[in-house]
Amino acid sequence: MEEKEKEKIFSKRVRAGKRTYFFDVKSTRANDYYLTITESRRHPQGDGFIYEKHKMFLYKEDFDKFSDALHDTIQYIKTELMPDFDFSQYTAKDELEDVGGSDLKWD
Repeated sequence: MEEKEKEKIFSKRVRAGKRTYFFDVKSTRANDYYLTITESRRHPQGDGFIYEKHKMFLYKEDFDKFSDALHDTIQYIKTELMPDFDFSQYTAKDELEDVGGSDLKWD
């Protein structure tokens, strides 16, 4: 098996307007696992687009701390800062956008 194929175990894409987030599980040579979170933003350039990418690596020893902090932060925004805002409107919009597929290619 080629090295690039071996290292990618699982991938999940989240489309968000001009941004796309990729959650990729990868393995090390020692068969340990880590998560990469990549934000890709599309910008017009000439007749086409360029993609600006930012990547972050999350290792197993930080999974629980990261997950807890992310959950707590989102809940704080939803309950304390924006309690009357209807976040479900974005879920419905995302489901409609997901029907047509994407021209975004990711290596």
